[in-house]
Order: sequence, then C-alpha cells, then structure tokens
Amino acid sequence: MSIEIQSNLFENIATFEHEQIVHCYCKDTGLKAIIAVHDTTLGPSLGGTRVWNYTHEAEALNDVLRLSRGMTYKSSISGINLGGGKAVIIADENVKRDEFFWRRYGKFVDKLSGKYITAEDVGTSTKEIEYISLETKHVSGKPVFLGGGGDPSPFTAYGVYLAMKASWKKITGSESLQNVHIAVQGTGHVGQYLIDLLAKENAKISIADINAQNIALVTSKHNVQVVDPNEIAKMECDIYAPCALGATVNSASIDQLKCKVICGAANNQLKDELLDGNAVMQRGILYAPDFLINAGGVINCYSEVLGNYSKEQTMSLTDMIYNRVLEIYLKSEIEKINTQQAAISIAKERIEKAKNLNAKW
Repeated sequence: MSIEIQSNLFENIATFEHEQIVHCYCKDTGLKAIIAVHDTTLGPSLGGTRVWNYTHEAEALNDVLRLSRGMTYKSSISGINLGGGKAVIIADENVKRDEFFWRRYGKFVDKLSGKYITAEDVGTSTKEIEYISLETKHVSGKPVFLGGGGDPSPFTAYGVYLAMKASWKKITGSESLQNVHIAVQGTGHVGQYLIDLLAKENAKISIADINAQNIALVTSKHNVQVVDPNEIAKMECDIYAPCALGATVNSASIDQLKCKVICGAANNQLKDELLDGNAVMQRGILYAPDFLINAGGVINCYSEVLGNYSKEQTMSLTDMIYNRVLEIYLKSEIEKINTQQAAISIAKERIEKAKNLNAKW
C-alpha cells in the first residue's frame, strides 16, 4: 500500500492504524526524533532507531510510519510476542551526536515506560545502544559485554539467506545456491554478512554500493563482480537482493528486472504493496516478502528481551523463516494473491486472534 502523507497528522495515524506518535525535541543537543508505536497487541513495540538525512520532516514521518507498521507484521509473522514500533532521528551535520545526545534520546524512550523498545538500525550501532541504555532499560541489541546480543546484522543476513534457499527450491526443486547468480544491491553490515554466506555456497555474486569503502571490504575477501549502482537492478541474474533502502521495486523499475526471484534485506521494497506486488507476480518473478525474511534481527532482539540471551535460541527461531516462505508461496498460489498480501494476511490473522482473546502484554 502506498500512502501519501496528509496535512492532518491524525489522518496519517488513522490511515496507518498507529496507536501513538511521539515527537522528541531537545534544544540543548539538537535532537529531533519521531517515535512511532504501531501496534502493541502481541507485546511491547520493538524497532530500531534510524538516523537519516531526510529532505523534510514529512518524509521522516512517512518513513517512521511505514517502518513501524512493517515491524508489527514482522514480529507477528515470526511468531514472537512483540508489537511494532520504530524511531527516526533527523540527521543534521551541525549536530554532534555524542554520548549526551544519545542519553537525551534514551530519556525520551524511557518516558514511554516500556511501550517502545529501541534497537539498532541505519546510522546506529552497539555503541549508541550502550549510551541509550544508560538512561533506559527499554533497549535491545546491547553489546555482548553488557549481556546483549550485539550486532543483529548476522541474524538478519541469515534469515535472508534461508529465504533465498527456499525460493530457489520453489523454482528448481533444489535449495543449493551453487553457481546461482545473485545481485546484491547494498553492501552494508547485513549485505556483507549475506555475501559471506553466499560465497560459502559458491554462488556467483554481483554487488553494487554507493559507498566505496564497503565495496573495498567485500572485494578484499571475495571474488565478486562490481556493478554500477544504477545498473544492478537491471542486470540479468537469478536472484535480485535489495539490501539498501526501500521502494526500489516500483512501477519504474519492475519492467526492467531480469531476475527470477526478488529476495533481499531492505525494508519496504515494494513502493506500493498491492500494485507493485501484483506487477511482480504478473512478470512471473517470485517475491520473498521483506518483513518476513529480514526478521532475524528482531528475533535476536526478542531473545535478548526475554532474558538469558542465547545465540542458539535466536538461530533456532530464525530457522522458521525457511518454511514460512514456502508457506507464503503456496498461499499466494492457492488464493491467487501476491506474496506480500499473503504474508500480511498471515500476520494480521495472528494479531486478530490475540485481540479476540483480549491478550495483554
């Protein structure tokens, strides 16, 4: 679903069905943030804090609304007892994001009394999480030395990798990715871990990124083809893996795709869930719903929230992505709906059942 920002804030909340939007401002530190709590039926909302250079505040609001809604579905379809939330911080080159900046942000998170649990996202790392945790216990993704799960990127990548194997099995009957040509758009933390897994399977890998340092890190370890960022989505390949920002699968790009599968780590890959999801299906391209396959990170955070963090527990919970992907493909075929619709339907069904039980976290 593509939703344009309305002039009335409450219209936006009603359209996305959010529970609460919090605007955070601190004159002393220059902090400007928006926290969005989408749904807490299954549990407290959890989602990372993203730092981004938005062109205007309405863009930041649109981003946090879409991302937090996706987190609700991500937790639900993963079978974990969390709701969906997200936060964005508007980047400003004149603002120093030091310890005091992040501690001030932590105080805002703490004022929500556990309704929102924050974690890492684009522009944040375990170091920022460490600072935030000085002011609130409602945080996940803490450094290992503080008893946390650390960087969730490896688990996110692992889930995407499992989805690729399931998708390839759906098409060919084999889950082996040996010699399968995979085009990875975006080689940040998740993209790099994903490439490590693909290289172990001897996949044929093409990569693209606007960050030359990321490209250098990957090429220093693996034999990959480097492609212009503007061309990676158009190249002929077996699997196209968007691992950067969202909305890259849209009305302008779909006709140019030359892949059999879209399976990547980015959030909100479809600009319009219905129209673009249908267009991909009509092209005969298999789309692995992003909010399911990139759920390894939130599953890792959930393991930490439960207490007594265990990497083995996280891996075990993440393993379910493989079978759930196949389940969604089957549901899509039987009901003649696109795979994104099929996945959202499963996620919503679990939430509605919890509402009917008057479940409370």
